Amino acid sequence: MPVHTWLRRRRVSLPLLISVLSLMVLAQAAEGPPKANNWLPDTPKATIRPVEGADHCPQAGQPDPLLGARTKQPGRWLGRQAVSPTLPIVVMAGHADSQNMPSAGTPGYAVDVQRQPPMDAAMRDELFWNIEVQDEVVRQGKEAGLNIRGYRPPALTIRNDNDPRTNWSQARTLSARGEYILEIHFDAYSPHGFGSGLIPAINRPLNRVDEALGQAFGRFPVNFRGGLGGPRRGIGILEIGMLEPPLETKLRDPATRDQTVECLAERVVNALVKGVS
Repeated sequence: MPVHTWLRRRRVSLPLLISVLSLMVLAQAAEGPPKANNWLPDTPKATIRPVEGADHCPQAGQPDPLLGARTKQPGRWLGRQAVSPTLPIVVMAGHADSQNMPSAGTPGYAVDVQRQPPMDAAMRDELFWNIEVQDEVVRQGKEAGLNIRGYRPPALTIRNDNDPRTNWSQARTLSARGEYILEIHFDAYSPHGFGSGLIPAINRPLNRVDEALGQAFGRFPVNFRGGLGGPRRGIGILEIGMLEPPLETKLRDPATRDQTVECLAERVVNALVKGVS
């Protein structure tokens, strides 16, 4: 029953009214402060943190003991646009839909020059390592609290670039929705390759994730080779390094393969964390 109705029916005296109201205030205080919007579910806040550096991962340097030389065609761009900590990040493996085509990726120094067998007869060695690093980046990225996932086309050879299953088509759609697309690559061996670095997307303003990756790996010019098809569709192409010794040797050696992939992915993930933080 409302208090004013109760008081009206009983003609309560002023001293008694004051006593009743005082007791009500004390009772409410004992319950603690009111809980706002109790009917709303709790919304957990994402905790984003860098990957803790493993002892076996070398620190960045010039030249870099892990990545090798940076690109010989440095860009001068800066990524300044802020992004949300919950920015959706999609990681792709470069050349995952273009095997048995001119754009299949580099075979690598070991296969092309040393005549060693490929890691997988169904694909170029570059794609093999692109996939290995892609999977590890997604795994570590989730552990770091990033809003990250991978995409892999269902076929190794899709000859129509506009097929909705290709990296390019997926990137065009996802980038238009504001998602960040990162495609993992290894550059050709020297003297054909350039070195590590990010070729940024050219269909949107450059942001702080681009900047963090540029700081960690190096920067290719924005319009590298006149503007590549991937960047025109929203893909940031990350050249991890040239697929040659000593990096390629560490990848191919079963004794150092896993830790090398882990260290490469750690470098990528920590740059992504820095970009969204």
